Amino acid sequence: MAMDRRNLFTMGGGVAAAGLLGSAGAPALAQAGRTLSAAEFGIRGDGRTDDGPALQKALDAAFEQQAVLLLPPGDYRIRRTLRVEPRTHVTRQCGIIGTGARLVSEIGDGANVIEVISRTTFRFLLLQGLDIKGSGRDGHGILLSCDVPGGQYLYNFCLRDIVVQGCGGDGCHMIGNVFEGQMINCYFRDNGGNGATFAHSRNKGILSAIHVFASVFGQNGGHGAALLNNCYDVSFHGCYFLLNREFGVLADNGCTLLSNCGFENNHQGAPDFANGDAGILLKNFGTLIGCTAYSIYKQTHLLRAFVVRELVMVGCTGHGGGRAKEAGLARLRGAREKAHVTLVGCTGRVSEEGGLEAIEVGGDHGGLRLGADWRSRNLPQLGDYRLWVDRRGQLRIKKGRPESDDDGRPVGV
Repeated sequence: MAMDRRNLFTMGGGVAAAGLLGSAGAPALAQAGRTLSAAEFGIRGDGRTDDGPALQKALDAAFEQQAVLLLPPGDYRIRRTLRVEPRTHVTRQCGIIGTGARLVSEIGDGANVIEVISRTTFRFLLLQGLDIKGSGRDGHGILLSCDVPGGQYLYNFCLRDIVVQGCGGDGCHMIGNVFEGQMINCYFRDNGGNGATFAHSRNKGILSAIHVFASVFGQNGGHGAALLNNCYDVSFHGCYFLLNREFGVLADNGCTLLSNCGFENNHQGAPDFANGDAGILLKNFGTLIGCTAYSIYKQTHLLRAFVVRELVMVGCTGHGGGRAKEAGLARLRGAREKAHVTLVGCTGRVSEEGGLEAIEVGGDHGGLRLGADWRSRNLPQLGDYRLWVDRRGQLRIKKGRPESDDDGRPVGV
């Protein structure tokens, strides 16, 4: 009797999926929502055998049945991309758990190591415990893509305890309608591109609500992490960015939140400190809480930003030693009439350019530092009254906004 697979998934664990295939000698498949061992598909994991074909069969079976594939410890050589591309909606947790399993890429044509492609509604993907060692001639270590128009999504996913190093492209690349996901305790090192890239797609796919926890982005040939194509809704918590060739974080359209993140000695590609740059390049807006920067080489600041909307920094520090002893906290420019910048309890040198003024509370300057020029948007305000310092250094006060430098009346004369 024919049965719609989606109806089968709603019936619970009582139906054995193995009976659906019926091919002689085929491995017994897991029930929906349960586990399947890759060992049943003839993988060797001896570091010599090409395990790619057997792994692909195991992946196809696991995702067909919406099961979690268990990959035993071992070294698995692969010579072609491992691809996950479900043909139907995925609504139960499925994925790969491979604690102790290393995928050793022998791919030499720029193809990716693992691709997860969604052309449907794809939820609850789990990738856990994999160690991917690239060949340097391959592409991205992991690609998560939902780059198609028409309402398809890849979301509610988790990448956990993943190591990707030595790949020719990015360690991890996410693009399109990819959202509500987590990366936890991951390590992206020595990849030819960025440690990780997050991007909207050209097909109007929106990447958003991605949280990255306790992960390391180091010694990559591009940036530690890059937010591209107007993507901004990615937050980093307790992450570390060090020794990347360019920025630790590049955020071309802003970044929702960076909390308790460290930036050390990025811009390894610069010839010297004078030609270096900040740990973070931020445009538009952002929030930084408890982030730190330290450099002895070429990293010049924690943050370089062009602010259009709001920038808030709380408890952040930026300093250096050795050849980078002049390293500071932030170099800020912005849209003077629109930008709001607030620094609370921060330490390190701050430079403001293009007429941008920050409100500074505590930190290096102590007390409260506000705008002083009569045109400033950050003038002290007491009730309806504004205070400013005129060009002669005299404090002045007026009810309402001043219309010139000598408007209102002097205070204390």
